[in-house]
Order: sequence, then structure tokens, then C-alpha cells
Amino acid sequence: MSLTETPICNFGEKIKEFKLKSTEETLISLKDIKGINGTLIMFICNHCPYVKAVIKEIVKITNKLSEIGINSVAIMSNDTKEYPEDSFENMKKFSKINSFKFPYLYDENQEVARNYGAVCTPDFFGYNKNNELQYRGRVRKINNLKPVLENESELLIAMELISKTTKGPINQYPSMGCNIKWKKN
Repeated sequence: MSLTETPICNFGEKIKEFKLKSTEETLISLKDIKGINGTLIMFICNHCPYVKAVIKEIVKITNKLSEIGINSVAIMSNDTKEYPEDSFENMKKFSKINSFKFPYLYDENQEVARNYGAVCTPDFFGYNKNNELQYRGRVRKINNLKPVLENESELLIAMELISKTTKGPINQYPSMGCNIKWKKN
């Protein structure tokens, strides 16, 4: 595990198209998941301790966001040959265990992660209703793989702001987690 930090938000960068297989065995594209007030695209995996530390909160946040017109999707892009815990079958189990109400997609050839510039799990891309990037930050501060619960989630606050104003917060803290496990060519 190599701890990696996301770059700062490239405000206004346009959302990128994709079409990937979901754990429900259907193909999902951007048009299938785009929200009327915004879209949250998350790069996660099953094995990362940083994802595991915040996954329950991610599920709660995405449920709240769906109530305000922001849809969410999670994408798993790791090399499953080297990291079998992230296999498609284990993705199905992980989504069930954690009661995902959002699609969990498999980026088998890692093209979507490369197109987005995803670097770690979890990595969050929050877009406004105009498909412009407005958030590239963390769920909240984490110390020793434990979420610091003294304040509201930064991800939730940012996405609520985006839904109301189409603008994300100026000050954002990078998400940190395990690096994406790229396939060796």
C-alpha cells in the first residue's frame, strides 16, 4: 500500500463519458447516472483500509445527496490479478455488505481511471449540473484510519453547496488513500 494524495481541484474541468459493467451485470454510462443538480464520481476498491474507514459514511452521504438531485457512482479500477480482493465477484459482495444504492462499476482496462486522472482510493470527483468539476477533496479528516467526527463531512458540505450554487468550496483538502493498482504492461 502506497499512501497517495489527490491533486487540487481543476475547477471547471468537464466530466468524461464512460460505459462500464455494474455489479448488477448491466452496462452503465454517464447519461444513466447524471443527477439534475450534480454528479459524484468516486474511485474506490474493496481492499483499501482508507475506503473501509469511510465506506459507511460514503453510503450515508450518497443517500442524502440523492434526495437533493445529486446522483453518485463508484468505480473500481485496480488490477484484480495482483489484488484478487478487488475482483468483480468481491465487488458484488462489497456493494451488498455495505448496502450501496449507487452503481458500482468495474473499470477492467483502467481507461476511465486514466481519463479522470484518478490516483487513489478513495478519490472523489464532484460535478455540478453543468458537468463542471467543483470538488476534488476528502470525505473528512482521518487519523490512524479513524474518521475525525467533530464536524460535518467536507464531501457532504461541498456537494450540498454545489447543488445550491453550482460552485464548490474554494478551500479543499485532498483525499488520501491507497494508490490505484495499475496493471503492469
